[in-house]
Amino acid sequence: MDLHGKRVILASGSPRRRELLAGLDVEFEVDTRSSFSESFDPSTPHEEVPSLMSRGKSHGFWRPLEKGEILITSDTMVLLDKLIMGKPHGREEALEMLRKLSGRTHEVITAVTFRDPMHEETVSDTALVSFRNITEAEAEYYVDTCRPFDKAGAYGIQEWIGYAACTGIEGSFYNVMGFPVHKVYELLIKFASYD
Repeated sequence: MDLHGKRVILASGSPRRRELLAGLDVEFEVDTRSSFSESFDPSTPHEEVPSLMSRGKSHGFWRPLEKGEILITSDTMVLLDKLIMGKPHGREEALEMLRKLSGRTHEVITAVTFRDPMHEETVSDTALVSFRNITEAEAEYYVDTCRPFDKAGAYGIQEWIGYAACTGIEGSFYNVMGFPVHKVYELLIKFASYD
């Protein structure tokens, strides 16, 4: 797509976000240097946490943006009832998350922030994901094989567990992967058009 000479910076270490942004035929560079510490006030409404984190990552970028640069940051959260599921800190926590998701429907909320020297916009997208009952052996196989320790909710929908256990998605599949590319595309067009 024509970005009118703008330089796109993806401030995310996620290989899935890199893959999805590349799928839009956009040239970009990855720069994850940031001073942002991922924490939030527990009283923050759950659905607002990804937007708060995404904006924090944007403003924590290590240097001021230059004219013609567009910075993209993002954050994904898995929400089961009122329980926020972040990235698991080890095997047992990953298994515990999968036990809780088993046989249930949960929300995946992803926020994306676009920023240039003059403009800033954050959007979020929500999808509902349903899993059938997952056996302990299946959960152990998945965690030991795919090691989903860098993924919110301890799973990647595009991996084995998604093939084997996901019974339905209401909303964007790519949002569940961690990047609502339909909204990213709209923001790219908007930010590329700015003088």
